[in-house]
Amino acid sequence: MPTVAIETFAPLSAIDGLTHGFVLRDPGTRVDSADREQVLDRLRPHYTRTLAEVGVEFSELAMAEQNHGDGVAIVCCEPGLDTKVHAGVDGLIAGRCGGVLGIYVADCCAVYLVDPKQRVCALIHSGRKGSELGIAVRAIEKMADNCGSEVADLIVVLSPCIRRPAYEIDFAAEIRRSVAAVGVPLSQIHDPGTDTSRDLQRYYSYRMEKGHTGRMLAFLGWDV
Repeated sequence: MPTVAIETFAPLSAIDGLTHGFVLRDPGTRVDSADREQVLDRLRPHYTRTLAEVGVEFSELAMAEQNHGDGVAIVCCEPGLDTKVHAGVDGLIAGRCGGVLGIYVADCCAVYLVDPKQRVCALIHSGRKGSELGIAVRAIEKMADNCGSEVADLIVVLSPCIRRPAYEIDFAAEIRRSVAAVGVPLSQIHDPGTDTSRDLQRYYSYRMEKGHTGRMLAFLGWDV
């Protein structure tokens, strides 16, 4: 078992050949006096060590730039890439070629979308803006149009994120509503309901820590 906590989600753990997780707060890394890039640099050893314990190389993750938009890119992760960042997108889709996707969050939601039949998956950064723009639906449409996914086959899991009353907008509810509206069965939409603002021992919270905080790392991909 990892010595540093990774949260996992039962609906995804049940899918053969799928790797996933949600890297939690590192109490040993100071995050209260630095900007985002400095914090991510400080946390890199934490991510590297934690992912290595579950057989994932942090240096080979495909990452999204995350500009709070609705852009989604299809990627083919290749071993040896050095944390390639895909510009102008907040979501990534990976298919049969294998590899692992990564998204940073600190109150926003990491949305895991998985098609176990076609072995296609997507990882989406969806906060207030992304949810209003319908980024999860955009990813579902790309999975269908480009990868042959059927909406009825999709498994959708929401990560811990900020909730009311700590935040004025319930964007998790909007994510659930939007994916159900395009045909994902309600029984395949999973939201643990966890509020990142309520447990600063386990999670980072941008709102509660007034912007001076770290980032959880969501990851998702297929074994090669």
